Order: sequence, then structure tokens, then C-alpha cells
Amino acid sequence: MKKTISILGSTGSIGLTTLSIIKKKNRYFIPYIFSANKNFSLICKQIKYFKPKYFIISDENIFLKARKKFKKNKTQILNNFKNLPKTKSDVTISAIPGLVGLSPTISMTKLSKKILIANKESIVCGWYLILKTAKKNKTKILSIDSELFSINEILKNTELNNIKKIFITASGGPFLNYKLSKFKNITPKQAIKHPKWKMGRKISIDSATLMNKMFEVIETKKLFNIPDNKIDILIHPESLIHALVQFNNGLTKLIYHETSMIIPIANAIFDEKIYIKDFLIKENKFIHQSSKKNLFFKTVDHKKFPIIKIKKKIDLLPSSSIIINACNEILVDQFLRGNIPFLAISKTIMTILKHRNYKEFAIKKPNHLQIIYKIDKWTRNVTNELLKKYK
Repeated sequence: MKKTISILGSTGSIGLTTLSIIKKKNRYFIPYIFSANKNFSLICKQIKYFKPKYFIISDENIFLKARKKFKKNKTQILNNFKNLPKTKSDVTISAIPGLVGLSPTISMTKLSKKILIANKESIVCGWYLILKTAKKNKTKILSIDSELFSINEILKNTELNNIKKIFITASGGPFLNYKLSKFKNITPKQAIKHPKWKMGRKISIDSATLMNKMFEVIETKKLFNIPDNKIDILIHPESLIHALVQFNNGLTKLIYHETSMIIPIANAIFDEKIYIKDFLIKENKFIHQSSKKNLFFKTVDHKKFPIIKIKKKIDLLPSSSIIINACNEILVDQFLRGNIPFLAISKTIMTILKHRNYKEFAIKKPNHLQIIYKIDKWTRNVTNELLKKYK
């Protein structure tokens, strides 16, 4: 029986990876709801090839342009999520980057039997709303981030009080072996060149600063109800081990897979009932890698990655993570534009956490979208004020 599948962010890296899976197994799927922002060329190609029932385009100009081009096409082109039918999608991939992905994620949680989240910001900022919506609509939620997916696999049928420690692995990004003195001259071009993963620009910078690991700590706490003192980060440059869990009985379990997002996404879509060789030409090299050289793990160097110091504060107050996310989004964007130095990212986040009005906003409970947006707006305004010194 065919499954209806929807993709939020169909023109992004996760969306394109998902479409490569669908393309190889198209007899199993009915493309249902796709969404994108403004990549007109890719949007047109996807409408012609995959023929989704609905395509939501958020950019007003691109929406009008596409609607005119495909006015006689069976695909209905919309500008928002308001007028969608009540029929549920069997599987939805939520992969719109940034806080803008939260509202669509909530909308599709109402309209999906299973939602696979690749958008960290949705969980970091709006987990309470997503979980509330999921429970009400009996929607299954799973993160397809490689680390979170691996943790979920290890913890299946496990009681939380049996867990001693969860280790989230980090490659260390492009600057793991850089001398500390070189960090002040890091350029955007250098920072987006991840040594192991092919990712979007924003997540590549988060990987370079290790902010992505801070988000994964928050996600682990929220998704699995794990206290902060049971979560740690390990540097693992080979990026072959994606999560390790120590148990009180003395055993440690880990998940290995090649550095391809096809593996967690395909496993999540097909509920593990797949042969990965159908999607990956690359052979499993675990034995080869392990015999050739030892797998390497080490603790994080706080001098190279000062952002790790916020680990104890990221979820201390109800909306701390919303503030940190908003600040980071502005900083990454400004760094990519060449307006601020690389080191300004961690320094400015530390400054925000000491701001005189920080606690006033951090203590607010994020139980409504408008509250989240209000906190986000305050943070962005303050961050932009702090960045004026770099102009």
C-alpha cells in the first residue's frame, strides 16, 4: 500500500536527500504536500517530476510566478498552510531551517500520522507546542538528526533510570586541529567546508562553533526526558559513531553508520524495513575503518569551542533556548555576510546571557506561538544592537 509523503523544505539539503529516496522507491509513495521558499528552478522541477498534490511557496513573488506558470497543472500551489485538507499525510519530513519552520511543523503535526523532524529550532524553541499537538492528534514524532535518531535506536525498550550517561558525538568541524591563534581570522568560506558532512550553510557554521551540539543537548533533554547531568559531548572526528549510551549495568551501546543522512531518513520512513544498499552505493566500512586505525574520542577543548560553556544555561529557564537560538541565527547570518568575525558568535551569545533584561524574557513559559515570537523578536533586537560595534 502506498504512503502519502509530505516534505517541508523540499529544496533544502534534507528535502533533496528525502526526494532521492522517494525517487528510487517511487512505487511506495504518493507525493502529497511539498513546501519551499524561493528556489524557483528547483520548485518547477519538483512540480513537474514528483507532481505533489499541494505545493506551498512562502515567498510571495515566487508563489505568484509559479502559480501563473502552473495554472493548468494538477498540483495546487498555495502561499500558506491555512487551506489544506484534513486528510492526514502518512509521513511528513519537517526540514525548514530556523524558527520559521516551527509554525509549519505544528500545522503538519495536526495533519500527519508520523512527523520526522530535521529542524532543530522547532524542538529547541517549540517542543511544548509540538508535543501538545502531537498528543492531541495521535501523531508519532521522531528526530532524523543522525545523533538523535541514534540515541532513539539505543534507548528503545529501555527504562530511563537504567541510563548512566548519554554521549553525543561531534566531528569537531573544520577547525578541530586549528591553532587557537588562527580562530580570529576564520572566514565564512573556510567555516562552511565541513570535513565529513555535506550540509546547508547555517548548520555548517553551527557545526564549526559546536552550537549544533548545544541544540542536540536540548533536543535530547526534551525528546527523551533526560536530565542535563546525564548528557555529555565527545569529539569523534571520524563521524562514524553517532551516539553512545552508558548503562548502570556496566554495558555501553553505540550506533555506527556511514556519514550519509540517507541512513537515518530512510530508516525512519520505512520503519527500518529496508536494505540500505538500495539507496547507498558506498559499502559499510566499519570493519575496515576499525582495523585500519583506532576510532578516536576526546573531550571538547573549551578554549577552541567556548560556546560549550553555555551547556549549563541553555535550558535553565523555560525560554533560555529560544533566546540562544534567536541570537545564534542573527550571528550566523551576519558572519556569513562577512559583517562580524567568527569569534563574535560565541562572545555575543555569552553577552546576551548576561543582559539586564535576559531573565525577564527567559522566565516566560513558551506555551503559545506569540510568546515565542515575542521572545525571539526581543533577542534579535538586542543582538543587532550589540553588533553595531562591528560596523
